Amino acid sequence: MAVFKVEGGHQLSGSITPQGAKNESLQVICAVLLTPEKVTISNIPDIRDVNKLIFILGELGVKIEKIDTKTYSFQADDINLAYLESVQFKKDGSSLRGSIMIVGPLLTRFGKGYIPRPGGDKIGRRRLDTHFEGFIKLGAKFRYNKDEYFYGVEADSLKGTYMLLDEASVTGTANILMAAVMAQGETIIYNAACEPYVQQLCKMLIRMGANINGVGSNKLIIQGVESLHGCDHKVLPDMIEIGSWIGMAAITKSELTIKNVSWDNLGQIPNVFRKLGINLERRDDDIYIPAQESYQIQNYLDDSILTVSDAPWPGFTPDLLSIVLVVATQADGSVLIHQKMFESRLFFVDKLIDMGAKVILCDPHRATVIGLNHKSSLRSTTMSSPDIRAGISLLIAALSAEGTSTIHNIDQIDRGYENIDERLRSIGAKIERIEDTF
Repeated sequence: MAVFKVEGGHQLSGSITPQGAKNESLQVICAVLLTPEKVTISNIPDIRDVNKLIFILGELGVKIEKIDTKTYSFQADDINLAYLESVQFKKDGSSLRGSIMIVGPLLTRFGKGYIPRPGGDKIGRRRLDTHFEGFIKLGAKFRYNKDEYFYGVEADSLKGTYMLLDEASVTGTANILMAAVMAQGETIIYNAACEPYVQQLCKMLIRMGANINGVGSNKLIIQGVESLHGCDHKVLPDMIEIGSWIGMAAITKSELTIKNVSWDNLGQIPNVFRKLGINLERRDDDIYIPAQESYQIQNYLDDSILTVSDAPWPGFTPDLLSIVLVVATQADGSVLIHQKMFESRLFFVDKLIDMGAKVILCDPHRATVIGLNHKSSLRSTTMSSPDIRAGISLLIAALSAEGTSTIHNIDQIDRGYENIDERLRSIGAKIERIEDTF
C-alpha cells in the first residue's frame, strides 16, 4: 500500500483544471446498458471507482474502446447475463457502491438485475431501500439472499406508476429513472433528487430517445419508450474537486485559478466558501482565488455563530463538509458544521485535533470549529484516510501544517481524485507517493 509524504507550509500557485465528475460518471456509464448502440462519453476521470465500474461492464460483455485518456465508447449489444450470478461478480460488485446503478438499466432492458451488497465509503448507514422500493412499484419482484448479501429484481415487463420517494436519493433517483425510461406508460417520480448529476443523466437519456419532463426539479415525469439509441455525452467538471481546490488555496494562503468550472452547476459552493471569508472571483468560466493572509468567518445578521450544513440540491453538498471543516480550522472565527446525512463522516476530526486544531465534536453529526487564524499552524503527524472526502481533507490539512505528514490508506483518496499528487506538484506542493514496504 502506498502512502503520501506531505511537506506542509508551501504556497501553491498557477492554474488547475478539475477532473470530470465522479458521481456523474458512475451514473452515465451505467446508462450505456440501456441500448445495444454505441455510446461515447468524454471527460471521464481516471480514478479507481470509475475504472472499477468500467471493468465490471467489460466483464458483463460491454464492448469498450478507450479513444483517449478521458474518452470511451461503450456498446452493450452482447450482454453476458450469466456473469451477474457468478462468484466473480459477487466479488467485483461488492467493492463498489456505484455498481448498484447497473440494476435499473438491466431490469428494464433484460427483465432482471442482480447486485451484491455494494461497498464504498465507511461513513455510516447507506441503505438501498429507495432503489428497490422504486423497482417494486414499477412491477418488479424482489428477492434477497441474506447468507450472501445478494439482491435481485425480476420482471417480465415494467409498468409506469406514481411514486413518492422516501428520500431524495441521488443514486436512487438515477437508478429508478433508468428503469422507468422503457417501462410501459407514464412514471412520475416525486421527491426526486435534482443535483446536476441527475440533470446530466436526464439530458443524456433524452438524447438517447427517452421522454423525460421536469429536469432540474424534484418531480420527474417519464413517458416510457420501446427502445433507446446511442449518443455522445460529456461529463461536467467535478464540483467536489473544485471545492477541494478552493479549500487548498485558502488554507495555504495561495493564489490559484481553477479553470472551466461550469459556474452554473456549482450551486451554493461559492457562497459557502465566501461565508468563510474566502475571496473568490468569477472570471469567465474560471474561479480566481487571490492569496489571503487571513479569512474571517461571517456570523449571521444577529451576530450568532454561522452554521454550515448539508441539504439536498440546491442545498450544500455533504461531500464538501469535511473540506469546509478543515479550512475553518485556520479561519478567523468559529463555525458549527452540521453533517445531517451520515453519522460517521465527522469521526476523522480526532486526527485534526492531534494536529492542533480546535474542534469540538458535539455528537456524530455536529462539530464546532474554533479557527486559529493562522496564528498557530497545524502540526504534522502520521494519519490514515478513512474515506474519500476525509482523505482529501486530511491532505489539505497536511499541506498547511508545519513539518512533514504521512498519510496511509491513500487508495481511498485515489478512488475519487485523479493523479492528485502529480497535479499538486504542478502547482508547487511538496508531496511524494511512496510505496509502503510494511
